[in-house]
Amino acid sequence: MLTERPLPSSGPHDVLIKVAAAGLNRADILQRRGAYPSPPGAPTNPGLEASGTVEAVGAQVREFKIGDTVCALLQGGGYSEYCAVHEGQVLPIPRGISLVHAAALPEAFFTVWSNVFEFGRLHPGETLLVHGGTSGIGVTAIQLGTALGHTVFATAGSDEKCRACESLGAKLAINYKTQDFVEEVTKATDGRGVNVILDMVGGKYLSRNLQALAVEGRLVMIASQGGTKGELDVLRVMQRRLTVTGSTLRAREVEFKQSIKKKLLDNVWPLLESGRIKPVIDSVYAMKDVAQAHARMESSEHIGKILLEWR
Repeated sequence: MLTERPLPSSGPHDVLIKVAAAGLNRADILQRRGAYPSPPGAPTNPGLEASGTVEAVGAQVREFKIGDTVCALLQGGGYSEYCAVHEGQVLPIPRGISLVHAAALPEAFFTVWSNVFEFGRLHPGETLLVHGGTSGIGVTAIQLGTALGHTVFATAGSDEKCRACESLGAKLAINYKTQDFVEEVTKATDGRGVNVILDMVGGKYLSRNLQALAVEGRLVMIASQGGTKGELDVLRVMQRRLTVTGSTLRAREVEFKQSIKKKLLDNVWPLLESGRIKPVIDSVYAMKDVAQAHARMESSEHIGKILLEWR
C-alpha cells in the first residue's frame, strides 16, 4: 500500500533524487519480515538502490547538478518518489543504459567489486566460483569476472538457469540440485580448485566451499540463505592457507562506499558503456505492485534483477 511521507531532508553533501525506479534486493524481503532493520538514521522504508533525476543538491555538492540522471546506492528509502543520499554514493548513468534499468546497477556492482576484488583479492589469471549465478549479484559477478579475463564457474538451481549463466560468460554452470559443485569444480580445474568463491548460501555450504578452494584460496560470504552456522575444518584452513571472510554493505561508512564508487567509475563504467557487460533485467513492476515483485523474488524463479518503476 502506498503512503505519504515528508520529503526527505538532505544535508550539504547530499543529492535529492526524484526516483524513476528502484532495484529489489533480498535485504528488502528480510526488512519486510522484520529481520533486517534500517541502520540508525537511515530511512525506515526499503530500497537499497534507485535511479532518477537530480532534483536538488546540497551547498557542498560539486559533482552533480539539477537535472542530471543518476543512480545511487542507498541505506534505505528507494521505494519512494524522492530519496536523499550523500554524493559519494551517487553515480552518473552509463551511456546506453536506460533510466529505469540503471536502478539495477548500484547494489550489485558495489557488492561484487568490494567482495570479489577487494576482500577476495581476485588477481589476473585466477578463477572464480559464483554461487547463485542467476541472482542480481550472480549475473553481475559472472559478467564482470569474465570481462576482466577470469575463468568463472557458477551454480544455479535448474538447467535453464545454468544455460543462462553460461550465456553470460561462465565457463561452466553447475546445477546444484543434480550435481556436486565440489566434484565438478575440482574436475574442471584439474584438481586445483578455485581461487575465490563468492557465496550467498552461508552455513550449509561452508565445509564444501573449503573443499572447492585452491591452495591460498579465499571464501567471501555475503549472505546466509542456507543458515548462519556451518562446520569449519580448521586443519584444512591451516594446511591450504585459506582465507574465510565476508561483509555486509548497508551499514558501511560513506568513505568506504566512495572509494568503491571511484573504482567502479574507473574500471566498470567503461565496460557498461561499451556494451561488454550489461544489467540483466528479469522483470519490471509498477511501484504499486511491490507485493507481486517480492513474490517473484521469493519464488527464486527470476534470472537477473527485479525492478520497481514509478509509472
